[in-house]
Amino acid sequence: MHKGRVVFGAMDEVVFGRPASEALVEQLNRLGTTRAFLMVSGTLNRETDVIENIRRVLGPRCAGTFDAMPPHTPRAAVVTAADQARTVDADIIVTVGGGSITDGAKAVQLCLANDIRSPDDIDRIRAGRGASPQLVAPTVRQISVPTTIAGGEFSATAGVTNENTKVKEALRHPLLMPRAVILDPWLSLHTPEWLWLSTGIRAVDHCVEGICSREAHPYGDAQALKGLSMLSQALPRVKADPNDLDARMDCQIGTWLSTGPLASGVPMGASHGVGYVLGAEFGVPHGYTSCVMLPSVMRWNKSANAERQALVAAAMGHPNDDAGDVLDAFIRGLGMPRSLREVKVGPEHFDRISHQAMATPWVPRNPRKIDGPAQVREILELAA
Repeated sequence: MHKGRVVFGAMDEVVFGRPASEALVEQLNRLGTTRAFLMVSGTLNRETDVIENIRRVLGPRCAGTFDAMPPHTPRAAVVTAADQARTVDADIIVTVGGGSITDGAKAVQLCLANDIRSPDDIDRIRAGRGASPQLVAPTVRQISVPTTIAGGEFSATAGVTNENTKVKEALRHPLLMPRAVILDPWLSLHTPEWLWLSTGIRAVDHCVEGICSREAHPYGDAQALKGLSMLSQALPRVKADPNDLDARMDCQIGTWLSTGPLASGVPMGASHGVGYVLGAEFGVPHGYTSCVMLPSVMRWNKSANAERQALVAAAMGHPNDDAGDVLDAFIRGLGMPRSLREVKVGPEHFDRISHQAMATPWVPRNPRKIDGPAQVREILELAA
């Protein structure tokens, strides 16, 4: 008998297939907000007219712009952005960019609500492994316009990197989930190919680890299987023709669906857990962590969940094939890295990665039980 609990998040709307500038005006009108603080990609702000067009359309409702969020969302940059948002008396945050910017804005919401004014103050609001801190609920919320397809805009969790420890720490609150997400395929034409395709594999990873979890359920399966099918067809189409807007839209909707398991309580596994460490400790881009880890995690897990892995292979159009092999070939076909060596992580780091990965939320919930660092190292050696 299935049992579980699905919590519907604090998102009002997802708007797709519309230009972001047009949809943003409608969202600000709907919410009655008048002081929008933009947190945006520095590249888009400096090298394209995208952000200037949004500022122009918003007019006096644009209260300020922050465009200096580094990858992996370091604490210091979060505090700087929060200070600017506080100074301009923002009543909504609008993000236009990738996952680090989206997570940064989630963190800024908590910083504003809980009077966080220094990087060390973030200790007061970060989620621990025990009881969650007592948090003042955010009142300044977020509208997200993602330019990559990792899917973080659909969650109520932010990952923020502690520069001192090089550990990515979680911030959680139900109201960190954006009020609205706008999926604009035209805007994604500015995203570098490697970033689009690799974050697409991050979305594939959400689908796959959700389907293969010991705690999978039909609600999450329905979304993840459809999302995986859409992504596995659309990503090669974007690779073949970067101007294929229909394929880009399918990638964005597939990514939205990929978050179904996690949003409904299904845990991720070792690919995500090890990926946290590779990102925070070694600066490996989010998408690349999934490219190099996911097939090896699947192979290591197969003895525990072969039936679930068969669903993955079938959803990707290869019934009766080994899911690890299917994913390996798919990722290679997109021209993405497939080994730790290719992202400059050597065996001399494996012991440290293994110990740190055990402290992530996901490695202990991997479908094949991981009892200690030695087993994480087995997976790393498969991915070497």
